[in-house]
Amino acid sequence: MDFWTGADPVRRADLLAAGVSGVEIRRALADRELIRLRRGVYLPAGPDGNVPAVTERAARHAVAVRGALCRLEPSVVVSHVSAAVLHGLDPWGIPLRRVHVTRARRTGGRVGADLHLHSAALEPDEIEVLDGVSVTSVPRTVADLARTVPFDRAVAVADAALRLPGVTPEDLCRAVGRGRRRPGNAAAERVIRFADGRSESAGESRSRVTIHRIGLPTPDLQRDVHDADGEWLARVDFWWDGDPPVVGEFDGEVKYGRMLRPGQSPGEVVFEEKRREDALRREGLGVARWTWSEIDDFATTAAHLRRLLD
Repeated sequence: MDFWTGADPVRRADLLAAGVSGVEIRRALADRELIRLRRGVYLPAGPDGNVPAVTERAARHAVAVRGALCRLEPSVVVSHVSAAVLHGLDPWGIPLRRVHVTRARRTGGRVGADLHLHSAALEPDEIEVLDGVSVTSVPRTVADLARTVPFDRAVAVADAALRLPGVTPEDLCRAVGRGRRRPGNAAAERVIRFADGRSESAGESRSRVTIHRIGLPTPDLQRDVHDADGEWLARVDFWWDGDPPVVGEFDGEVKYGRMLRPGQSPGEVVFEEKRREDALRREGLGVARWTWSEIDDFATTAAHLRRLLD
């Protein structure tokens, strides 16, 4: 069926209004063409019958945001991680159990089981409207999170923001600069200085933070590599100059999903990646690879990188 080929949540009522029968909806759920987010709200699945965990998690939160707004005063603005979700920024590692909104007042904030109501000044250019919902701008959203969540999580959001068209480092600096007297602003300034839109995923952002924290040299990002004849071999996630140079690659499921061509299996992508790594080694480059789980315990990978860099 082609009623649900988009990437956004769809309501049962809208499907019925479009002429889709209840039987067709139940069949789509059984066939994993639709994923139930909550009663009467579904998310279209991918061709493999699944949606990425981060997408499903964010979609569920987006539904919760709209539900919360129904019982709040119209003047509130969706903010913090809830705004990040609506802007399409990966909320890696940031809890989504509460909907975050901001009211333009100096006092009156509160935290409940499923709602965090912030009170803070909002400038007119810090508010946008997305699909009828008032939401903090991307720079203001990044600034709010950079003040309130751990460094690595804030960097992942800031990197993702810089990948969006029209968002610049100057925009983020300006947003943080407006809150010089707010708690956590020194931490936010560190996040913005470290942010780099060349990181293509939360995993790469987190890798950069880990590399920095353990004292390894700062790598270049997304470097194109050519062989001795000038033929392009690969674009690598991390590059360290040296004799020989060293490349680092973060392997994540999302990355492999992006690399899939029509009709290609994940196994074929992994095989191509192995051939690419072999080609890099033949050029005399040192190669290190790691996964999500290895970032959690980076000691072995760090030791390997240090040996290659010595």
